[in-house]
Amino acid sequence: MREDAKPRSVLKLAIPEMDCASEEQQVRAALATLPEPVDARFDLVRRELTVRHGLRDDNAILRAIEASGMRPRRIFDERDGAAPNLWRYWLLAIGGCAALGAEAVVWMGQPETGPYTIALALLGIALTGKEVLEKGLKALVRLRLNINLLMTIAVAGAVAIGKWPEAAVVIWLFAVAELLEALSLDRARRAIRQLLALAPETASVATADGTWEERPVAAIGIGDRVRVLAGMRIPLDGRVRDGRSAVNQAPITGESIPVEKGSADPVFAGSINGQGVLEIEVTAQADDSTLARIIRAVEGAQGARAPTEQFVDRFARVYIPVIVLIALATAVIPPLVLSEPFVMWSYRALVLLVIACPCALVVSTPVTIVSGLAAAARRGILVKGGAHLEATRRLRALAVDKTGTLTQGRPVVTDLVQVASVAPQTAIVMAAALSTRSDHPVSGAIAEYWSANSDGWPMPAVDTVEAIPGRGIQALLDGRRLMLGNHRFIEEANACSPATEAALERLESEGKTTVILAHDGAAVAVIAVADPVRETSREAIVSLHGLDVRTVMLSGDNPRTASVVGALVGIDDVRGGLLPEQKLEAMAELVRAYGTVGMVGDGINDAPALARAGIGFAMGAAGSDTAIETADVALMDDDLRKIPELILLSRRTHAVLIQNIMIALGIKFVFLVLAVLGKSTLWMAIFADLGASLIVVVNGLRLAYRAGPAATEKAPRSD
Repeated sequence: MREDAKPRSVLKLAIPEMDCASEEQQVRAALATLPEPVDARFDLVRRELTVRHGLRDDNAILRAIEASGMRPRRIFDERDGAAPNLWRYWLLAIGGCAALGAEAVVWMGQPETGPYTIALALLGIALTGKEVLEKGLKALVRLRLNINLLMTIAVAGAVAIGKWPEAAVVIWLFAVAELLEALSLDRARRAIRQLLALAPETASVATADGTWEERPVAAIGIGDRVRVLAGMRIPLDGRVRDGRSAVNQAPITGESIPVEKGSADPVFAGSINGQGVLEIEVTAQADDSTLARIIRAVEGAQGARAPTEQFVDRFARVYIPVIVLIALATAVIPPLVLSEPFVMWSYRALVLLVIACPCALVVSTPVTIVSGLAAAARRGILVKGGAHLEATRRLRALAVDKTGTLTQGRPVVTDLVQVASVAPQTAIVMAAALSTRSDHPVSGAIAEYWSANSDGWPMPAVDTVEAIPGRGIQALLDGRRLMLGNHRFIEEANACSPATEAALERLESEGKTTVILAHDGAAVAVIAVADPVRETSREAIVSLHGLDVRTVMLSGDNPRTASVVGALVGIDDVRGGLLPEQKLEAMAELVRAYGTVGMVGDGINDAPALARAGIGFAMGAAGSDTAIETADVALMDDDLRKIPELILLSRRTHAVLIQNIMIALGIKFVFLVLAVLGKSTLWMAIFADLGASLIVVVNGLRLAYRAGPAATEKAPRSD
């Protein structure tokens, strides 16, 4: 069997110690020692690792990671993860008391190398630094430079020059900094876990004898009936079988207003039932619901690293060796060349090593990206990775399809113009008598119009029904010819009149599709059908223009209709009558002119143009696994206003990324200079590193917990 044909197993691990790029590299190095290559997917924010492998025994993976100083734990459930170790808090508290006690003993007059001082310092180091020192020594053996090795060198150097209290306090403060970083990262993880908590774990299911019983959601199958009481969350995707209620779909689609649901209407797991009681027929199991697909997409998106995140990781791999060389030069050159005191310059070199820790720089990018992804998901915008989140800020043009994007995608009757002395009700029922015999979309719109406006009028019986392709439909009503069709059909029957022609000219100039109803050789009414523009489309286009994004319509509909719709919503450039290959050519032209161009479509009909676009947006992805899986960005409802919201969020995310990089590098540069000048201590170095880490984490978390942006709000523009 070929290597790529071997069955692949999946092992999911929680690694509490892995929250930095250096730890990730440490685990990668451990996995590289396995007899066969494996596919490893890291999630530093959740401190989890997913390994796809072809090994017979996955315990070999656990042993390899344990050998690197980590303590991996299997994850058996989606809700399981890297749980906090309470024993760690006790060790940290006792070790801190011992380390500070060593400082207190020195302050009371004991020497830094006295027995009481050394005993307290050793206790503090043993209780709080065991993990760091173990990983540092293993990194040294493997000749891999990382933050644990830097801290190990700093502690060993402080001990070597007799600074026992500072060695203990430094390792304790570093452990505190690691803990605070982990707690801060937990807030970013909670933004993802909140999605997991949306659907209830149990539901009330109908039994064969007509009673209701509580069952785990995982045990409920397709076709089962579940009952959802007022105020409860809907447990699974399904269709309403009985009852009527307003359902809050904001957790799934981002819609702010509850949606009325009745018989046969779809509902989504995680949405909230309003005042009524709903009986729902399940259409998807728990692991295949819209909510489950959203969660998988968000989790998978964390693996698609953004360009800034990739840059920071590459920078950190070069940064650490350079800092070690600078520290070594600081410790050696002044004593050898200038005959300066060796202990003084060694101490400055140790301070430099501590302050140079790259954790603040490295941790800032994944926290910011995940916060942005979570913020988008809460608004009903599913972004398939940090790369797409960052790229959205560079959009200069957006191409939109007409049908189903700017319009509702469902034709409705807009006008019924009488051109003869026939009552409107009579015209409606006569047109409906023919429309119900046809499957044409225009006929369907007329039939729906009759159903909503019939006021109880009975539909007359017709016979000898005949459909004429490309023309219309005709039949006999009370022995007289009844016709419904286009202008050419009625004109060939010599049934048109000046009033008919005038009505046709007016309605078609408005971009509407027209059909004529004729009875007994004379036109009696002109019916106009149009695909209504969504109420939100114009507002979305105005918002895009406010963000300096040019809008282009690429439609297969006739140019006149496309122009009318484009003018109505304010599109900059309207192009109608396009075949799929012409849309692709138009998209290539836009890319050459504007660079990063987005395309909004259904992901299937506009596939060539979507593939050519820099970012593909799928409308109305709720309930559609195809849209969620294929689009770069999936809008969970049919609201085009989500795109300017995402552009704003993308620009904010990039601004926060740049802020965090500047903060981390700025603080480190200041203290590096102070360290070389001898104006900084090990304490100050640790506090500076801890402060930088917390600042960038909190700054990144602002994205996840900030209220949704106004559609017309301006945001920093970056190129």
